[in-house]
Amino acid sequence: MAGGRIVVVPFQGSTFVPEETIIIGNVALYGATGGEAYFYGMAGERFAVRNSGAKTVVEGVGDHGCEYMTGGVVVVLGKTGRNFAAGMSGGVAFVLNEDGGFERRCNLSMVELEPVRDKADLAVLKNMIEQHARYTGSAKAKKLLEQWDQSLQKFLRVMSVEYKKVLEQRKLQKAATREAAVHG
Repeated sequence: MAGGRIVVVPFQGSTFVPEETIIIGNVALYGATGGEAYFYGMAGERFAVRNSGAKTVVEGVGDHGCEYMTGGVVVVLGKTGRNFAAGMSGGVAFVLNEDGGFERRCNLSMVELEPVRDKADLAVLKNMIEQHARYTGSAKAKKLLEQWDQSLQKFLRVMSVEYKKVLEQRKLQKAATREAAVHG
């Protein structure tokens, strides 16, 4: 995927619960470089592996989600399998940690987990969930938005330690450039 928008929803009249059912198979968004995707259901294994630019929302993922991810934004509104974020060097994932066990399923060798506090992160996360609700009709997305303050407390930001350092360095450089421009 290099651009555009993909929306996958269950067939009208389906009797399964989308939040608990795999609706897209393994390796979806492998190597994606752009665009956006919304999946009203779970993804199989190795979701968004090597994602370098796509923005996506999914109700849950199997093992090895966001493996070797270098860019883009992934929002997971449900459970993840084991080994999430292995080798993740860039981009950001927001994971709803409903059961409190995500840390055990995440590969913490290159990433750290933090509550979502940054204003820019908050805006991105909420906007992506709003878009997901709009495009898919997701009951879970709607519920999260209705109870936003409580929901937000359950989300964790997953980001590479090194990528975070680069972003902080860029922020400092921009501030220094602005300061120099003001004081000429």
